[in-house]
Amino acid sequence: MLAGILLALIAGALVSLQNIFNTKVNERTGSWSTTTLVLGMGFAASLIMGLIMEGKNMFTLQHMQPWYWFSGMIGVGVVICLVQATRILGATYAISIVLTAQLGFALLWDSMGWLGLEKVPFTLNQLIGVLIIVGGILVFKLGGAREILVDNTRSGTSRNKQALDLK
Repeated sequence: MLAGILLALIAGALVSLQNIFNTKVNERTGSWSTTTLVLGMGFAASLIMGLIMEGKNMFTLQHMQPWYWFSGMIGVGVVICLVQATRILGATYAISIVLTAQLGFALLWDSMGWLGLEKVPFTLNQLIGVLIIVGGILVFKLGGAREILVDNTRSGTSRNKQALDLK
């Protein structure tokens, strides 16, 4: 269990780091170029590491539903949407919404037993947990907007209008 928690923490750090890198690439190219670069390099790295670690066994795909082969196309949507959301909202706000959406949909899919998952009973505690996270995001966003407004009002910068637009 500890290994799973550690791997999940590393994955969270890597997703945030990748999102920042992707957004910086997108500043210099278009969204489709960014997505092609990101997923193309990911393919190359996965292929090389897979061949090193598993050899030709990595191509043995037994007892897999055909629609699972399309998960790479889902990655296109992930990269495009996340890069644009980060550009519009900023990294922290975008990632907090993404993580909440991931948790909410994982809860839905688990509780419904969809996509071949073992059905897990939905509990009030799970709902409360998701609502607390959503509340935290709202506090984060609304509190941050007021802080920017107060800071800019004191300094008299031209960003006052931008802070007002956040509301």
